[in-house]
Amino acid sequence: MLRYVGFSTLPLLLTSALAFANPAGAAGDYPTVTVVDYVLGCMQTNGQTRRALESCSCSIDVIASILPFEDYERAETFKSMSLTTGERSGLFRESAPAKAASTELKRAQAEADVRCF
Repeated sequence: MLRYVGFSTLPLLLTSALAFANPAGAAGDYPTVTVVDYVLGCMQTNGQTRRALESCSCSIDVIASILPFEDYERAETFKSMSLTTGERSGLFRESAPAKAASTELKRAQAEADVRCF
């Protein structure tokens, strides 16, 4: 018997989707908070539906199968820092490491879009 006492079912759906839709070696190497943050952000963009949950959890699994966590973290850091203002923020947009990290993340996201959406 399942009882839901004042809790949304979304966390339960999210937990179960992440537990069962995880190909070997994919998002299992990513910290849980990173996976959940990605899925929630993706669902905010693509709708709060079961279909979006499945597609978004698939997407982070594909990204994780392509990019090691350290590379994903580096690309996300460059992306986040590039949004800051000021003279020094150009370093996070224009440097060779920033461009390479951004390119790899975009490539992984494009592959995830093809496979999952």
